[in-house]
Amino acid sequence: MLQKKLSEEFFQDYGLLPLRYNSITDDEMALSEHVEEFSQRFLFCLIIFFILTASCFVDIKEIVKIFQAPALGIKFLQFSPGEYFFASVKIAIFCGLLISSPLLIYQVFLYIVPGMTNKERKVILPLVLGSGLLFGSGLVFSYFFLVPAALNFFIAYGSDVVEPFWSFEQYFDFVSLLIFTTGLSFQVPILQFIVGFLGIISGQQMLSLWKYVVVISTILAAIITPSTDPVTQILMASALLILYLGGAGLVTMMKR
Repeated sequence: MLQKKLSEEFFQDYGLLPLRYNSITDDEMALSEHVEEFSQRFLFCLIIFFILTASCFVDIKEIVKIFQAPALGIKFLQFSPGEYFFASVKIAIFCGLLISSPLLIYQVFLYIVPGMTNKERKVILPLVLGSGLLFGSGLVFSYFFLVPAALNFFIAYGSDVVEPFWSFEQYFDFVSLLIFTTGLSFQVPILQFIVGFLGIISGQQMLSLWKYVVVISTILAAIITPSTDPVTQILMASALLILYLGGAGLVTMMKR
């Protein structure tokens, strides 16, 4: 019993268990205890974020090579003093945030779980896991499909007129924005699950609206993607439509 208590205290001290672990449903915390727990978890998240960001900055050259990989045949230039340095800092922060995001979400989950009912916990855990998997899938889809498609379009479009010399900082801004917005757009099934679970709209009603979804997906693809090329927008619109239909099917099966 003593060993179990000590192990629980160890994980609680390092933010890996709720501070209310032993009384997760019985006791209520005072406001000061809520504030204290929030402060501890927020500090823990900041420390993890800074450590991972610093680690990324130390190995920034290898990370830059990963970002440059889709841009085949492109020569990157530095148009102002310190441009590559500041771009490296932005890349390190971006990667640090992406890598630490699962742990940050886990900390938020631990903070809110003790105040939930058993039914709510059974719903929120798969929802959080599904959201993380969809976001990661969006990042992979964007890096391996959207980014190369957009770059190939821009390179081929002006290849007989201009030679491609790009600013590395502007290139990173373009790639990071496209990757991040794609990850967010892949949360469509999660939103569908929430509105379906709340009974706002049924899965069959979602499926019946597919014609409107095609138009909306096309418009959203034009807004989400920072490029204006049709190839990237078609790929994004197709992905959004598939995600929507998959989410509608999931809601339909959930209600049966």
